[in-house]
Amino acid sequence: MPKALITGITGQDGSYLAEFLLGKGYEVIGMVRRTSSDPLVRITHMLDRVALVPGDLLDQWSLIDVLDKHEPDEVYNLGAQSFVLTSWNQPVLTSEVTALGVTRMLEAIRTVNQDIRFYQASSSEVFGKVREVPQNELTPLHPRSPYGVSKAYGHWITVNYRESYDLYACSGILFNHESPRRGLEFVTRKVSYNVARIKHGLQETLGLGNLASSRDWGYAGDYVEAMWQMLQQSKADDFVIATGETHSVEKMVELAFRCVDLDYKDHVVTDDQMLRPAEVDSLVGDASKAKEVLGWEPVTSFERLIEMMVLSDMKLVEQQIKTGTADVPVHTFY
Repeated sequence: MPKALITGITGQDGSYLAEFLLGKGYEVIGMVRRTSSDPLVRITHMLDRVALVPGDLLDQWSLIDVLDKHEPDEVYNLGAQSFVLTSWNQPVLTSEVTALGVTRMLEAIRTVNQDIRFYQASSSEVFGKVREVPQNELTPLHPRSPYGVSKAYGHWITVNYRESYDLYACSGILFNHESPRRGLEFVTRKVSYNVARIKHGLQETLGLGNLASSRDWGYAGDYVEAMWQMLQQSKADDFVIATGETHSVEKMVELAFRCVDLDYKDHVVTDDQMLRPAEVDSLVGDASKAKEVLGWEPVTSFERLIEMMVLSDMKLVEQQIKTGTADVPVHTFY
């Protein structure tokens, strides 16, 4: 039975990846940080099938200890401070976790067992002020946020360790990928959740920033399969994972409101506090290399993704109304 270690298992991607690997017959180990809140909400349904172990990307020795004790064949590094807006307010923390955390894990692998296969979660935010459209594996990087800069560091340090120490180390440059498990701080989930609240009469308006901003949005459940496929190849390499289609925030909002028979123009207002200090340009990925080498293609359409998220949040808000918790501040659900 192959064994995989997932950092960030409690996040959106980590939960979908754990499900996928369990379905492939893996023994799954999830590394979690000690917190005073319950971060396990996304993986409650499989806690009896995964092993959770303490560790922290800020603590080199905890990573060495985890690898030494549990001897994984594969490591998927999904742990990060992953919200772009927060990276402007906490740039040093973002750098410590999202950038240097990658180096710590690679050093732990180099120290404990150089045969471990390593996947690094890179991001389309590394392209930032794009030099070409669409973006592929050879597009020059120009990140436009502390998060993007940190992800660019994580990407290049992974390449460096592969070339310097002959580690099997891959970077997946994933474009935006969403799901009902997305945190409320992300725009897609903020929209789907608040659309549900508006439909149920709990509020009238939804405040958003730049409606013209466009992204290449896919479904997280499709994208985790590409992560696994990268570590099954004979040679380690980097891959862009994307749909190849771009949609504006305004189009996404229009689709979400349409799912509940509402017109977004009646409810959406501009909130300048949600504008980024530096906006990225149009991000759209060219995943032709992943299609050719990995045989990977996205399955879920953008329209189906938004519908899936809105319907899930409609059920969630219905449950909140029944339990009297509809006005309680909530951060993440599933």
